[in-house]
Amino acid sequence: MAKAELNVEIRENAGKGVARKLRAEGKVPAVVYGKGMEPTTISVEPKALEAAVNTDAGWNTLLTLKGAPAVDGKVVVLKDLELHPLRRDMVCADFHAIDLQEKGSFMVPVVTVGKSAGEKEGGSLQIIRKELEVICLPTAVPQAIEINVEALNIGDVVHIEDVAAPEGAELPHDVNFTVITVKGHKEEVEDTEEGEEGVEAAEEAAAE
Repeated sequence: MAKAELNVEIRENAGKGVARKLRAEGKVPAVVYGKGMEPTTISVEPKALEAAVNTDAGWNTLLTLKGAPAVDGKVVVLKDLELHPLRRDMVCADFHAIDLQEKGSFMVPVVTVGKSAGEKEGGSLQIIRKELEVICLPTAVPQAIEINVEALNIGDVVHIEDVAAPEGAELPHDVNFTVITVKGHKEEVEDTEEGEEGVEAAEEAAAE
């Protein structure tokens, strides 16, 4: 599991005005929350945060906070990061404090292995769920859920129950949802033709 340190400062006051002032100073307002602790407002340098999560684990990187006595030494993961819709700079962030001895929920990217038989026949592979929820110890979060797709033909579907959970982890689910499917170009053409026929029929009915 990827680890990094992140220097932060305590933010004594909250509110939109304080947050705007922090952003004007080039800092990102943030909050640390978790089981058994009061939410703590902090600020962090955007470049430091970007560098800390720039690992193979991404947001699942275990971050040890440094510099602020109230949260110094706490291990957290980045849970939410709001970006400005136009400038794309950081607006605010949420960090979740975790217990390294207690299992938690993490989102892990899906990675396909190989090229499917359906693609070789002209079909297209579609990843319906790009991330899957994984429950495991924070120190055992996999970098990715790898799914071998070489045997998939056009029309085949991989459901969550078909996916092998990484060692020491669970893949929780209430329904057997689709993760990956292989579709053929013929199906797409037929769907398009049916759609066009439906539009033409509706236009003719309206004209009558």
